[in-house]
Amino acid sequence: MGDRTAFRTCPLCEALCGLELTLDDAGAVTRVRGDEKDPFSKGFICPKGATLGSLDGDPDRLAEPLVKGATAGWEEAFDAVKRGLADVIARHGRDAVAVYIGNPTAHSIAGPLYAGAIVKALGTRNLFTASTADQMPKHVACGHMFGDPLAIPVPDLDRTGHLLMLGANPLESNGSLASAPDFPGRLKAIRARGGKVTVVDPRRTRTAALADEHLFIRPGTDAFFLMALVHTLFAEDLVASAEHLAGRVNGLDDLRALAVDFAPERVATLTGIPAGTIRRTARELAAAERAAVYGRIGTCTQAYGTLNSWLVDVLNVLTGNLDRPGGAMFPRPAHAPVYRRKKPFTTGRWRSRVRGLPEVNGELPVATLADELETEGEGQVKALITIGGNPALSAPNAARLDRALDGLEFMVSIDPYLNETTRHADVIMPPPRPAQTPHYDIALTGLAVRDYARYSPPVVPLPDGRPSEAALLARLAMIASGADGDPAALDEMIIKSTLAKAVTVEGSPVHGREPDELRKMLDHGTLTEQRLDMMLRLGPYGDGFGADPAGLTLTRLRTGHPHGLDLGALKPRLDEVLCTTSGRVELCPSTFAADVDRLHSALRDPETSETVLIGRRHLRSNNSWLHNVPELVRGSNTCTLQLNPADADRLGIAAGDPVRVTSRTGTIEAVAEPTDTIMAGVVSLPHGWGHDRPGTRTGTASRHAGVNVNAVTDEREIDPLSGNAVFNGVPVTLEAAR
Repeated sequence: MGDRTAFRTCPLCEALCGLELTLDDAGAVTRVRGDEKDPFSKGFICPKGATLGSLDGDPDRLAEPLVKGATAGWEEAFDAVKRGLADVIARHGRDAVAVYIGNPTAHSIAGPLYAGAIVKALGTRNLFTASTADQMPKHVACGHMFGDPLAIPVPDLDRTGHLLMLGANPLESNGSLASAPDFPGRLKAIRARGGKVTVVDPRRTRTAALADEHLFIRPGTDAFFLMALVHTLFAEDLVASAEHLAGRVNGLDDLRALAVDFAPERVATLTGIPAGTIRRTARELAAAERAAVYGRIGTCTQAYGTLNSWLVDVLNVLTGNLDRPGGAMFPRPAHAPVYRRKKPFTTGRWRSRVRGLPEVNGELPVATLADELETEGEGQVKALITIGGNPALSAPNAARLDRALDGLEFMVSIDPYLNETTRHADVIMPPPRPAQTPHYDIALTGLAVRDYARYSPPVVPLPDGRPSEAALLARLAMIASGADGDPAALDEMIIKSTLAKAVTVEGSPVHGREPDELRKMLDHGTLTEQRLDMMLRLGPYGDGFGADPAGLTLTRLRTGHPHGLDLGALKPRLDEVLCTTSGRVELCPSTFAADVDRLHSALRDPETSETVLIGRRHLRSNNSWLHNVPELVRGSNTCTLQLNPADADRLGIAAGDPVRVTSRTGTIEAVAEPTDTIMAGVVSLPHGWGHDRPGTRTGTASRHAGVNVNAVTDEREIDPLSGNAVFNGVPVTLEAAR
């Protein structure tokens, strides 16, 4: 037969790049190139996407389940899960089962569609995800400001003339909470059309080196810098009178009063940014015809994470750039319903058992997972389900959590690898290879800098008896509910309930119609495809089940647009998004205003540490789950401790020397890499390494083990408004390890 070509979206990061795959007769991926016909990525590809074939064919990937470390059949594995969960629930109750969901789950179609059903079926309040190690502050900020934690404005990169970026390094991360293929090219285009890119970061990252201006900032002080920008806009009468926001914003006077004490001169020493530079930055932002402020993981993973996330969008409002072309805009994903969320956003509906930390967005902070595992008494977590996550490496004070996993009575992991976390599991159930899996970005198209949709069917069939990822998760949800029937029943229930609701909602394109009639019109593919077809038909570009004959369906997307469908530049849609109780943008929520007291205290009595630790991203890495690909652990993708040459000289450390790094939670040794790209008093280690644990089956990762930075991050330190872990600005001490 010879080689054949297939097309799909890359599932390895948030950029949504289209790929062109070459496969041999056996279904092995032999070559990967960028899909030049993809209207969003236009052939762009990064080193991660180029190695999808190696990941797909990794001999260390599990092909069959493991039960107690031995290869087992699928029914044997499901039976073991059924017995294990039922036993724990019968003896300890449903809250004795916890669920941890990792970020690879968001890079799939099955994860967003089925993971929530597992949690709901269990009836547990103990849900933990990677969101509280990454992005929860942004959800909390948007929930209070706009009413919906998923209404996240993204920078309109293709039309902006001025971009201020904090805590983001998209030249190596490929972007985050702003899905944009070829982020580097888009930044260069801003400069090429006469705009300006400013990067605020403790390191001169690759992104900072590309920018027009880089401002070094002391880790953990972004909120002071942002508040000083707000102060300057008010003090110099630079707040825009944006017509499209007139009468749509509450709290302007409260915010003005809140910012009075944060003059640039007061925060300059704390941030390391001169007062004159802060004032100039504010003036340039206000003067730009089209501007956007964008903050990412570096702003979230610190003690003031929610204040940072809030102030980023406060600046977009004050400069008149929220919800306008070239500013910060709300994507309109094709699969999202046109009717809005009704319930007001709130947090703290329940609290964690041990530390009393509030629920946020339906989950508890991963920083307290070890507490719930270790602390005896009523409600102690006795069983754990992990889905696509590796918290034994990624959680703060990961060594403690790693030890705590040993005390579980039962654990099941949905994961392709026997890794640092899943080595503790009684049952491991691997999802199929990427080439065997359909793909539609449910989570990420809601963050795209251009409206876009693409469906990628599987390019290699599943072996007989091998459940799809959707069937695997659906079956687990059925087991969790106690029914353990045909997993198709779950899909049918969701389809019928969704259609039944849609026909009753005013504004829905099917209002007043019969659900059974609509059910018969759905795609004839798998039930997962039928659910996606339903979402697309009910979405803003959908056919409304025939109401708009030219509208979108899964069949039209799959057959008419195999390379993806460009749905146009982002459009103003604040009226669609806004669902606060007041119906306005809440510029100064009371909980945020109260938390500003912490900033006042720090101004009066700043905490000082001689050395603080921050994280680092690599272009060839994505947390811990790509380190088993040989091509991605070469070159610059190394686990070194970057430190300023002045600090290295003071400690008598040269390049390649071992350095001992100590914090409250532990000590690690790392290889020194002195570099003037990092501020004095700051050191940096990349995230996701530490593959030296016994009992794993990841040969390449083990040979390039590195050290786990989360052995020295502190689970006690969180952003109080979101529960997000603090990974940046961690106080440490250094010494040469002779």
